[in-house]
Amino acid sequence: MKNFEIGKYEYSVVCDGTASDTQVTFLREGNRLSVGITALNDRPRFVTVKWTFDTDEELYVLGDAWERSYGDLCFLKLSDNSRTMPWYFAATDKTETYCFGVKTQPEAFVGFTYDRSGITAKIDCRNGGSGVKLCGKSVSLCTFVFEHYRLPPFESLCEYCRVLCDNPLLPGEKIYGGNNWYYAYGESSFEEIESDAALQAELAQGIAEKPFMVVDDGWEVNSCKGPYEPNEKFRDMKALAGRIKSAGARPGIWVRLLDNLSSDITPDMRIMRGGKREYLDPTDERVKSLIKNDIEKIKGWGYELLKHDFSTVDLFGDYGLRLPDTITNYDDWHFRDETRTNAQIVLDLYRLIREACGDMLIIGCNTVSHLCAGLVHMNRTGDDTSGREWERTRKMGVNTLAFRLAQNKAFYLVDADCVGIIGDSIPWEKNRQWLDLLSKSDTALFVSCASVSDEQRSDLAKAYLEAQKDHEIKPVDIYENPVPSEWIINGKKVNYSWF
Repeated sequence: MKNFEIGKYEYSVVCDGTASDTQVTFLREGNRLSVGITALNDRPRFVTVKWTFDTDEELYVLGDAWERSYGDLCFLKLSDNSRTMPWYFAATDKTETYCFGVKTQPEAFVGFTYDRSGITAKIDCRNGGSGVKLCGKSVSLCTFVFEHYRLPPFESLCEYCRVLCDNPLLPGEKIYGGNNWYYAYGESSFEEIESDAALQAELAQGIAEKPFMVVDDGWEVNSCKGPYEPNEKFRDMKALAGRIKSAGARPGIWVRLLDNLSSDITPDMRIMRGGKREYLDPTDERVKSLIKNDIEKIKGWGYELLKHDFSTVDLFGDYGLRLPDTITNYDDWHFRDETRTNAQIVLDLYRLIREACGDMLIIGCNTVSHLCAGLVHMNRTGDDTSGREWERTRKMGVNTLAFRLAQNKAFYLVDADCVGIIGDSIPWEKNRQWLDLLSKSDTALFVSCASVSDEQRSDLAKAYLEAQKDHEIKPVDIYENPVPSEWIINGKKVNYSWF
């Protein structure tokens, strides 16, 4: 990217129909370029910005993901790189690194392509799958930031992520403990959670900060959706929070805020997409009140951590895995409020959740990474690991930890997901390594287990103690291996055998 100049660009606009009164503004300040848009009658969909330059450099390129990653993050040679890279990318010759992207909390979705002819940024300012109805309002779509580092890529990305996010929301404490999903998979009870909390407290003996016990999906009357009242196996969620605390742990809980079967919800409160009305529309004032009331009720029960899940798939109709170019594959639909861009709507939702949670800690899962930065304490950066399949843990867990670790404490505290333990379903020699890496990564450490062997008990207790320390850590073999096995931890090289 030696020939790249941020101030030399061309742009084009796509609207619903012919563009007539759309105006795009650019403001350059050094290595930053801010983009704004306004329109009176037009309904803008995309602004495309193109930087044309030739390069014969032998570079390796790494992009990010819209929300979670799916075991697919990796460096590719520039000559092989045809993918869309959400939010930012790093291009490196292994000694120098160029980083280009947008600052966090933009008001549009932004994806990049980079090849021998130059860089293209596609700024998605739609409302749903349609053009946004600005009615003369101005929107600050995004701010591009270009940085050149004479450092290897991991160190460069760590520096760059801190530049992109001005306001990370961090817990201020070490986050560790239990989550029941990867042994229970939705089949649990009041008594089992109470037992899980006691086990977590036992594993954390001697540690001043108490572990969490997060009650994942399966506690509510309808599987994976509201209304958020306990089913017959859980009975009383306020009492359960008290029992978790009495056992020596801190209570956390899972919710899916945009899928709800409450009888108070009318069809017009749901998004119309693909001929169906399924998920709640967060631009509807009644839905906002419902979300706020649900969170305040849960907080009143005594839960100290809220894990909110599925919001991206509910808002836009699919998972990031199947959204390679833009955030929604559906066309010709919109939210109730057609005057807000998709990114603004997501930000509004996250801010509503943040305000309602008050002093509760927040984990975002299936949350849009660049938009939740500064609005969640922790973000699940990869798809689910497993208590049953080592291959899934290896692919999803190790990959996201290696390639999004640079975001840790710069955007939020990274949550690369759990160590799942169901007897000997996964060989402990493998899972122990995942536990060891997580405990030394300075990220959140969650373990999912109902019972453990003496060996596992000893290893878990040591890992919890290790997780209380500060570490310096980086992956080494990131060019050749999407699941890096070589790491430098506190100045020493450590090799893991994932395969």
